[in-house]
Amino acid sequence: MTETSETTGTEDAAAEGDWAAALEEQAAAGGDGAPAQGAAETAAAQPAVDRAQFEELDPEPAAPRDGDANLDVVLDIPVTISMEIGRTRIQIRNLLQLNQGSVVELDRIAGEPMDVLVNGTLIAHGEVVVVNEKLGIRLTDVISPSERIRKLR
Repeated sequence: MTETSETTGTEDAAAEGDWAAALEEQAAAGGDGAPAQGAAETAAAQPAVDRAQFEELDPEPAAPRDGDANLDVVLDIPVTISMEIGRTRIQIRNLLQLNQGSVVELDRIAGEPMDVLVNGTLIAHGEVVVVNEKLGIRLTDVISPSERIRKLR
């Protein structure tokens, strides 16, 4: 324990010396933090700064050593999935008149598959099913990745 106290005491003394030197420099510069010398004199008084050396980066990235680790990052990104049974456009006047029991006509024919959207992008079509007393959707047609990319353009 004595060794630790002595070491800490030596470090504290060194820190106090650094603070004292810094305060002396500040007092010599004008005391209020503003430079007392002109810009040219200040630049000449400061020691030369070594420029950092940067390594050249490889233009082709190295193949990941563990592809699964990179894939896990992508697989953990949350997305919003929604099912759309249809759409319609109505005037605000009609929207304000809606109440319990109102019927809104959609642009789909009865029995037509629903759209499955991920973050607003159509990825599949499906039909409504009941699973354990809850609603679900059975995918009937999944849009290919190339078709999804083509629709984004």
